[in-house]
Amino acid sequence: MNIFFYIIITVLLAGLIVVWRKYLRTKSKIAFMFNALDNNDYSFKFNTDRVSGNERYINDSLNQIKQLLINARNRTIEHEKYYEQIINSVTTGILVVNDRGNILLSNAAACRLTGISILTHTDQLAGAGSALQTTVRQIQPGEKKKADVTSERGTVNLLVQASATTLDSKRLRIITLNDINAALDQNEVDSWTSLTRVLTHEIMNTVAPISSLSETLLSKMPDSRHDETREGLEVIGQTCRELLSFIESYRKFTHIPTPVPQLFYVAPFAEKQKKLALELASGTDIAVTVDVTPRDLILYADEGLISHVVTNILKNAVQAIRSSGQSAGIISIKAWADETEAVNIEITNNGPLIDDETARHIFVPFFTTKSNGSGIGLSLAKQIMRLSGGSITLRTCHKAGTTTFVLRFP
Repeated sequence: MNIFFYIIITVLLAGLIVVWRKYLRTKSKIAFMFNALDNNDYSFKFNTDRVSGNERYINDSLNQIKQLLINARNRTIEHEKYYEQIINSVTTGILVVNDRGNILLSNAAACRLTGISILTHTDQLAGAGSALQTTVRQIQPGEKKKADVTSERGTVNLLVQASATTLDSKRLRIITLNDINAALDQNEVDSWTSLTRVLTHEIMNTVAPISSLSETLLSKMPDSRHDETREGLEVIGQTCRELLSFIESYRKFTHIPTPVPQLFYVAPFAEKQKKLALELASGTDIAVTVDVTPRDLILYADEGLISHVVTNILKNAVQAIRSSGQSAGIISIKAWADETEAVNIEITNNGPLIDDETARHIFVPFFTTKSNGSGIGLSLAKQIMRLSGGSITLRTCHKAGTTTFVLRFP
């Protein structure tokens, strides 16, 4: 009886030992799996070939858990890339800043507006001006402030706004940067476009019948008749034709063809513009230089429309130098890609400087300082650049005595 009792006890103990060992192995596998996952290591795999029974079931279950976590991680990465593309596609600059001044996230627009290619801390904003750095450091959620950023592209007026959020129990500020001038310019151009369309439509509808009627009456009069009536009709017809031609030039401002962007090399494009400028400056001592860095610089835009913009600026430069009576003038065409990979084209001349009052209105439709000018050229250039996703700015250097138009393609 005692022997039988000891046998039962031994079997039970042996069973418990086996169960305990399986428990320890399972516990060890689970601990190993969590440790690997905590270190972002998904390369492990539990063996399911040389085991059987419950152990195989456990190993297979752990492998399935790992695969589910991998799928969830991949979906998260895809979503992050998706949202990153959206954030980088907007024209508003976005900065996510923690309490220590670390910039946890910045989009392409923020880098473009500040002129800094990589943003990791608010201390770096000193490179864009102390005003912006101080504003970003001090602005609180719900506030709106203005700050100026000065770079080689000129001065940009920014509207800075802040909101708050919490991530992993840490307080974060979401700061947005908007170019005030760009928004105002776009609204201004849209307003001028709408006004011009209405005016040209109404004038064309009124003048065209008068022109047609005067020509009809003249055709019915004998050629031998030369009295005040015929002369009056001829003056009316001529005036109507001139007015219609004048209105037709204004219609160009509101009927710009949709840009068809394609890749093209900037160097040969600039060389063609140089030849054109030299032809415009024939009979003078005006020199034209070209500097494209790198020489294989490529631009994605509508070459025909951009050519129209550059040609208009070169024509104005030649006219300005000629009107000043200078014995010699210099026009330079310079192109390069900046740290944000934006392509810049600068056209500089040493003709008479543009005063501040004129500079403020130079891109306004119909504004001109020329006696026979239409005021369409530069406003049309600005419209083309806006439709091309770029910008055009005027920069005057009083010290060097130069005037520069900058075309920028982000």
